[in-house]
Amino acid sequence: METYEVLVRPLITEKTTKQMSQGKYTFIVHEKANVQMVKKAVEEAFNVKVKDINIGKIFGKKKRVRNSFSRTPTYKKAIVTLYPGYKIDVIQNV
Repeated sequence: METYEVLVRPLITEKTTKQMSQGKYTFIVHEKANVQMVKKAVEEAFNVKVKDINIGKIFGKKKRVRNSFSRTPTYKKAIVTLYPGYKIDVIQNV
């Protein structure tokens, strides 16, 4: 898998914006990506040094629309912790 295919997009919410001050950045990653792939992709794409990565799978929720049911998409997210002194400007690099 190529480096640019691993990182789908950054996940920007209130909680993740708060974590950015601690050096933690959240990305939605490819379903088949693992920790080594994500680490390599982040270091190459943003020219930073990665300290730790936590990956979790977020399962879609069932939603009701009138008489039928639909499901929100399932995705995988990675929380990337950087060494002190490194930063990613997520808004500018999107």
